[in-house]
Amino acid sequence: MDIAYIPSPSRGVLYLGPIPLRAYAFCIILGVVAAVWLGSKRWVARGGAKHTVGDIAVWAVPFGLVGGRLYHVITDHQLYFGEGKNPWNAFKIWEGGLGIWGAVALGAVGAWIGCRRRGVPLPAYADAIAPGIVLAQAMGRWGNYFNQELYGRPTTLPWGLEIHKTLPDGEVVTGVYHPTFLYESLWCVGVALLVIWVDRRWKLGHGRAFAVYVAAYTVGRFWIEWLRIDEAHHYLGLRLNDWTSIVVFVGAVAYFVIVGKKRPGREDPASIDPAAHAEAEQADGKSAGTTDGKPDAGAGEKRSETVDGDKPSALMDGPAADPAGKSAEKPAGKPAGAAAAVAEKTGEDAPNPI
Repeated sequence: MDIAYIPSPSRGVLYLGPIPLRAYAFCIILGVVAAVWLGSKRWVARGGAKHTVGDIAVWAVPFGLVGGRLYHVITDHQLYFGEGKNPWNAFKIWEGGLGIWGAVALGAVGAWIGCRRRGVPLPAYADAIAPGIVLAQAMGRWGNYFNQELYGRPTTLPWGLEIHKTLPDGEVVTGVYHPTFLYESLWCVGVALLVIWVDRRWKLGHGRAFAVYVAAYTVGRFWIEWLRIDEAHHYLGLRLNDWTSIVVFVGAVAYFVIVGKKRPGREDPASIDPAAHAEAEQADGKSAGTTDGKPDAGAGEKRSETVDGDKPSALMDGPAADPAGKSAEKPAGKPAGAAAAVAEKTGEDAPNPI
């Protein structure tokens, strides 16, 4: 009886006329949309404005893409430079090759720029967006499936991935391998759920939820790298990304512990997003003078009152009545507000407001 393996994708690109629609790019775009959506919900729940995450993402996403590509090209430079290689292939991002470490590092620079422009603290923003980032990674890994890349060692497991592809040098690769793209995708979904749960349980702030994401992700990345067989640099028996995972894990745990001792708890909602206050003030301004969505008649009458017999104008300038009902004295010869016009025409002193 034949074992049902995960089939190799029939194609990784569709053509809309002359326009290629690449599955790899589509997965990246879906991931960005999911990250912004989830990050916005978490940011608003923390007291921020609903458009802040998207506005900052305009800076973070391009920086992250450039950083991810730079990391890949630098760490796998042998694929693009040297005898028989075409350096222009380094720009073909649609063929795959985004390093998460470079994406996070340079993406953080873009986020920092966006946060400064919005007056938002970067650690608070990072906490809100952390589960969305790792969820975007989970979606992005399916782009590797459509490109038939980054698979693991040969396997006979029923969930093995069938590969049938022709390499640029003409070599044909066929076989069944560990679907490391699937392992990492599922791990990333688990990390997203973990961060959301831990953050709700302990009210993490000041970048600590982001540190949980980084630490948890590196644990999974370490053992997944151990399964991969794609070309990579090795140092002391470990792949470069394994060493990177170790260093980043230690840094994330240290940050979590040190910041937790100095600044436990979560940021004050009133201090994380100035735009939220502007939106609140605007909403208060629109609702002023209304009751249950209808104009407040009393408020309108107060605004329309003028000097009428014994009634003073509600808009009249000048000193207000004291609690005892006695009017405050005003300098002689200086009538106030609407009564001033009467005084100028008649030459009589304007009555003091009651």
